[in-house]
Amino acid sequence: MILRDAGFLRLPLFLLFISTVLASVGDRDPAFQECVSVCKKENCAVGSKATSIPLVHRLLLWDCPQECDYTCQHIITNQRVAASQPIVQYHGKWPFQRLWGVQEPLSVLFSLFNFLAHQDGLNKLRTNIPPKYTLRKYYCYLSYLGMASWTFSMIFHIRDFKSTEELDYFAAGASVLYGLYYAPIRIFRMDQGGRKTRSILRAWTVLCIVMFIAHVTYLKYFDWDYGYNMTANVVVGVTQNALWSWFSFNKYRKSKRTWAAWPGLVVAWLMLVMSLELLDFPPLYGYLDAHSLWHLGTVFPTILWYNFLVKDAQDDMAGQRLKA
Repeated sequence: MILRDAGFLRLPLFLLFISTVLASVGDRDPAFQECVSVCKKENCAVGSKATSIPLVHRLLLWDCPQECDYTCQHIITNQRVAASQPIVQYHGKWPFQRLWGVQEPLSVLFSLFNFLAHQDGLNKLRTNIPPKYTLRKYYCYLSYLGMASWTFSMIFHIRDFKSTEELDYFAAGASVLYGLYYAPIRIFRMDQGGRKTRSILRAWTVLCIVMFIAHVTYLKYFDWDYGYNMTANVVVGVTQNALWSWFSFNKYRKSKRTWAAWPGLVVAWLMLVMSLELLDFPPLYGYLDAHSLWHLGTVFPTILWYNFLVKDAQDDMAGQRLKA
């Protein structure tokens, strides 16, 4: 199940193009450039009386030029608001208000909520599914990858560097691809069967590993392409969501159990909160933007998803006992 950033295939790419164009408006603003230039000259030049940077900011690697950039973003933004002009982005980001040096506090907090949802899910898996159940390990790996992914998300939203951005994107990509990896294993029970099934599972495992390595290699060493990254995640996400929706429909039709329809609810919920990413807007009160709300919106489906995995596993084990 895809529980990280994604969206519809065509519309986000168009909006990404538009937002990229608008993102350079703040950087090109002569008033902003002049503000940064003067600030650096007065505070950062060798021999000047540099302004003291708070310790908490220095610990998060804020230096004098970056402090000037941040300060000027808000000076110019306040001027634009006073003149009834639209708020614009700088360096591809909205002018957020920092909190203790953290660039996007609410995105960090909501990423933490997702981390805790995966951690709670792992506890549910370990408590309610016995180790002998062959799918248990695949579900636990989902929790580990989810916690790692949201950890890197927190780090990236604390401080936006090239390295933290790469780690966030690569971890999110791994989490999304793993969702596609274990979906057919459960749906088609690739964890069971004879030699032929085991060979298919090995081939599927190698294919997914190769796809992830190719994805990272392309982004890291050939072209850091946001459009390609989004397209790749959308294709993978839509594929696994279609598989789980089909599986959920058939299971509910046969069993008439409410929990069997939960995957469909999760997919519908995610499609709904994805609209938050499409309706991007400047952060309210300097903190709350569409992206942070998207992070908040993925907490509930994550919790529901682990509840489904537990219910499905218990139902599957009960069916196996009846057959035995």
